Amino acid sequence: MLPCKFYNIKKADGNGVRTSQAPLTKTDHVQKFTIGGRALNDTLGHLTDPAIHAALDALPERVLRRSGSVFYTGPDAFAGPADLYILGLNPGGSPIAQADETVARDIEEWRQLKQSWSAYADESWAGRVPGKFGMQARMLHMFDEVGLDPRKTPASNMFFVRSEGEAQMAAEKADLMQLCWPVHAAVIDAVQVKTVLCLGGTTGNGMRARLRADREIARWSEKNLRGWTSTAHEAENGTAVITVSHPSRADWRNPASDPSPLIREVLRR
Repeated sequence: MLPCKFYNIKKADGNGVRTSQAPLTKTDHVQKFTIGGRALNDTLGHLTDPAIHAALDALPERVLRRSGSVFYTGPDAFAGPADLYILGLNPGGSPIAQADETVARDIEEWRQLKQSWSAYADESWAGRVPGKFGMQARMLHMFDEVGLDPRKTPASNMFFVRSEGEAQMAAEKADLMQLCWPVHAAVIDAVQVKTVLCLGGTTGNGMRARLRADREIARWSEKNLRGWTSTAHEAENGTAVITVSHPSRADWRNPASDPSPLIREVLRR
């Protein structure tokens, strides 16, 4: 679960547009591209595979109207191919205090982004300096260790509805995972994901079941007294699922609890 996110909102034609501190990107790939009648050719939204846009548009209203969010990197991270796809369980925060931050609004703002962006690097969480709060720094450490760009690595959650903790979603967690799965299936297919990094056991178990990743190929245990173990499993088609201790609980910047060696090993296989 990812914590509460705070956006800098810039009003444009009545729609909130995310802003971030990432440098503006340039692309020479320009084409006419529309989603639901909205032109996206002047945003990064046109870089994302149409199948992903279609899966987003197919989300049911009972997901779209809820407080939540979908992606944690900008549309250009979903242009593919991608070595790694990162998944948490669901967005954290308060569905009451953040009632207006709906899944539908999040998708619209994401599609209108005009620069590369990562929630881990560029967003202010809990009002803190971007990239410095809680698990953000731990995620950025992992990106450095495995040699990936956080703004170019697709990231999301198993389901998109916000809660203050996993326990609050017990009654509807399985249903929400089912409703949100088509988006992940579209991402995995469109950007040719080779490895899925799952933050926490619930997400890892869910992805292993979905992808039928049953064969263990690697494991790593913390070098401390608690000895939490992270594992990697492979599906018949070669897609790997890595399940790691959640960075909100384990400080990945500490070598004794850093699963980056396991992630790096699987990425290099």
